[in-house]
Amino acid sequence: MQEQDWGDEELWIVTASDRQEAEPTGQKSPPKNFNPYNNPSKATVSGEEVQASRVKAETLAVQMSQFVRIIGRVFATAQQQIDPLAGLQLDEIKLAVEISGKGEIKLLGTGIETSGKGAIELKFKRADLPKVDKASEED
Repeated sequence: MQEQDWGDEELWIVTASDRQEAEPTGQKSPPKNFNPYNNPSKATVSGEEVQASRVKAETLAVQMSQFVRIIGRVFATAQQQIDPLAGLQLDEIKLAVEISGKGEIKLLGTGIETSGKGAIELKFKRADLPKVDKASEED
């Protein structure tokens, strides 16, 4: 069986943002044939406008790879700054990220409430290094 090129596959990304109220136009009545319930692109949940968009899997993979590479460098540099005599090491990092409708990976900063939202928690844990047998070192 031939492996399918998964990079061309698409994912649906559903995003929500604060609903933007339409600016008043001075119009006294809605346009002819106006149906406020017939606009699927303006669906709302809890007062937030919901939109769905398709993103190529390859786009998402590239964005996630770039994000993880940069975060890895940032925390590797932080670990190098720790004084070895202090006996401290960075053991685990938890980050909350979200994916935009364009497939962009965004780090959620302080003050962003992630409960009930579509945040993804990435947990990076220090890998256990293989233990070296001291007897084999002396040979």
